[in-house]
Amino acid sequence: MPLRAAEVQVGDSRELILVEDLTRTRIVQYAGASGDYNPLHTDEVFAKDVAGYPTVFAHGMLVMGMTGRILTDWTGDARLTSYAVRFVGQVWPGDTLTARATIDAVRDVNGERFVDLSVVTRNQRGDAVLTGTATARLD
Repeated sequence: MPLRAAEVQVGDSRELILVEDLTRTRIVQYAGASGDYNPLHTDEVFAKDVAGYPTVFAHGMLVMGMTGRILTDWTGDARLTSYAVRFVGQVWPGDTLTARATIDAVRDVNGERFVDLSVVTRNQRGDAVLTGTATARLD
């Protein structure tokens, strides 16, 4: 059921565990689904020996997609009108990711109600790996 304007107020928030122990398999599956085979995400030797990273790491768009779930679960399907993020930290195999979305504003535009949200996804150490904003249409 879509989120209704009468049910929300500024400051409301929700939290969701997106993934526990992100696997290399899931990262490679995302590479296949997206067509993004950058070796930083799929080739351990390249990531370590050529690029100087400790291992491969997840695609930013994989993290963005997983984070989007907290928004659509809360606001309802086909309700998002905008969603923008910044990738602020890398996501490594084994990470657990938790997203928190917070309502920043409820507003009217041309007779329709909208909610503006901020979102942050953190790893198991509490470090932000993604920050963003979204707007959703309300009933």
